[in-house]
Amino acid sequence: MARRLPPPALDDAPLAPGLYVVATPIGNLRDITLRALDVLAAADLVLAEDTRVAGKLLSAYGLSAKLERYDEHGAERTRPRAMAALAEGKRVALISDAGTPLVSDPGYRIVREAAAEGTAVFPIPGASALLAGLSAAGLPTDRFLFAGFPPPKSAARRTFLEELAPLRATLVFFEGGSRLAASLADMAAVFGAREAVVCRELTKLYETLYRGPLATLAADPRLDAPKGEIVILVGPGRDVEATAGDIDTALADALLRLRPAEAAAEVAKALGLSRREVYQRAMEMRAGR
Repeated sequence: MARRLPPPALDDAPLAPGLYVVATPIGNLRDITLRALDVLAAADLVLAEDTRVAGKLLSAYGLSAKLERYDEHGAERTRPRAMAALAEGKRVALISDAGTPLVSDPGYRIVREAAAEGTAVFPIPGASALLAGLSAAGLPTDRFLFAGFPPPKSAARRTFLEELAPLRATLVFFEGGSRLAASLADMAAVFGAREAVVCRELTKLYETLYRGPLATLAADPRLDAPKGEIVILVGPGRDVEATAGDIDTALADALLRLRPAEAAAEVAKALGLSRREVYQRAMEMRAGR
């Protein structure tokens, strides 16, 4: 049995006044950094997206701190008090429920205001679902775009995705389990036969990665409303001509939802092909050829 390590000793060096943007674990509590523990131990005030979640994290490491709620609903009420504390030379830490604050979480306004007032802002890096997903996906990382959560409704989601389709970069999205299958289907329709990876419950007990073409993932029953936190990564579009298999895969998905002419228009746009030729292939597929 592996020997259990003792809790790390905290740094005794005084913490400078300012705003500390502190990354916290996205699942496994041992992913917190030693520097983050130093900051949370010494902070005069900790702004937390959910004080109950923050309380559990602090308790796991034997820490206590003055906590105030700072989420999209309570930020306007809490921010003036936090800014007053910073003006008095206090040490204020900002954390989210999981991962790096400001990445699809509230917080940029207080960072902007603190910087405008001349207050020091210190990034305390650590866990990030975005970077964890990129590191394990096996998709190109020389250029990537984090696009956050897609819109919940299909029409708005497709418009949103169409704006991203021309980009030659790996695209990274967050999504809820209940909308995962629908989002993957819309991505397959808009992006065509791109490779993708769905990361579920990163760093947690049931961490799972699913890999394959978007249309295949959209049809995977395991991805129909799974529980847990989801990161979707979509590979960049290719500059080479789509293969016959790419066309058939994209059409097979589109024909489940649309009439042949509409399916052909959608696939032709996604793959950069002739609409007439794609329509002919759609009719062949409908006829079983």
